[in-house]
Amino acid sequence: MKELSKIASAVQASATMAMDALSKQMKADGYDILSFAAGEPDFDTPDHIKEEAIRAIRENDTRYTPASGTLALKRAICERMKADCAVEYEPGQVVVASGAKHVIYLTLQTLLNPGDEVVLPTPGWVSYFEMIRMAGGLPVTVFAGEEERFKLTPEKLEAAITPRSKAIIFNNPSNPSGMIYDREELQALADVCVKHDIYIISDEIYYSLTYDGVSFTSMAALGDEVKRRTILINGVSKSYAMTGWRIGYALAEPEIAQVMSRYTSNSTGSPCTISQRAAIAGLTAYQDEVYAMREAFQTRRDYIVERINAIEGISCLRPEGAFYVLINVKEILGRTIGGALIHDAQEFATELLKQGLVATVPGEGFGVPGFIRWSYAASMENIEKGMNRLEQFLAK
Repeated sequence: MKELSKIASAVQASATMAMDALSKQMKADGYDILSFAAGEPDFDTPDHIKEEAIRAIRENDTRYTPASGTLALKRAICERMKADCAVEYEPGQVVVASGAKHVIYLTLQTLLNPGDEVVLPTPGWVSYFEMIRMAGGLPVTVFAGEEERFKLTPEKLEAAITPRSKAIIFNNPSNPSGMIYDREELQALADVCVKHDIYIISDEIYYSLTYDGVSFTSMAALGDEVKRRTILINGVSKSYAMTGWRIGYALAEPEIAQVMSRYTSNSTGSPCTISQRAAIAGLTAYQDEVYAMREAFQTRRDYIVERINAIEGISCLRPEGAFYVLINVKEILGRTIGGALIHDAQEFATELLKQGLVATVPGEGFGVPGFIRWSYAASMENIEKGMNRLEQFLAK
């Protein structure tokens, strides 16, 4: 048979999904696995959202919608973004698709020509790398380490830009670090992007999960010149515990939204009709359950940071948003634990799963070797057990 697509064959599996799949397989085999690998809230989808989905089914609202989403959902998105982020868009500037990941994929397919470069701050979400390559682009990684609080500086951004630069993918609050850029930091980065006329793909999916009273600033709120170049990515999965409902959206200039809409009309078609109805219920209701979830995450974060920094050989910074913490395990590398020599974070995470029955994600997949990502989107009971198991594992 003839060879498969070189582009498709080069795509690597998601590191987060791979570790989550391994932990689930071990659990199915009878092991008592505690997983802190996947990035989804452990809370149930709020009842008023589920009830709206049930109403949609009973009312036979189960047929195709416009490819880029219903007008009602687009209006709800515009109103929510205006209320929460002080950004104004019209429904014609909204593209709804099957999850924020799909929307980012659509954005890259819309923006990139073969050989275009995309600046990618690291540590960064694992799927960004592959989606850029899938669109024929070239990821240009720019590393910001722990001493920089994992945040890109305008000087590093400036140095990474070439005549082939087309865009930057920017994630705020960040997965995997949980760090947040304040308005001044954002403005400095945006000024560089405007200067070089590059697009800003601003992934703000965790915008509602910020802690300690830290205020969130949307990239699109920094003025017209920035907004024109920004494709704002968001969705309902994290804010409303709706990961499996698969509703994400982009807000962009009309000509960009139109191309994205045409692209999705010839690929997946419209997102799930029932999920769109449910998403409207989440976006338009009083946000008290979002606030309650945020408070629970902050409590968990405080506990986990205190425990980590009390264990000899590992440490972490205090995340400001999202629900992840990057644990520095560099002091452990080169040691033998339970008979296994630990060379890197990948081996650390693997042995922690095999010996400690705790699933995390190694930092290599995020472009930050020497760290593991631990999600605190889990019950406090499981976090306490997980911390105990981590401590026992390191004592071996």
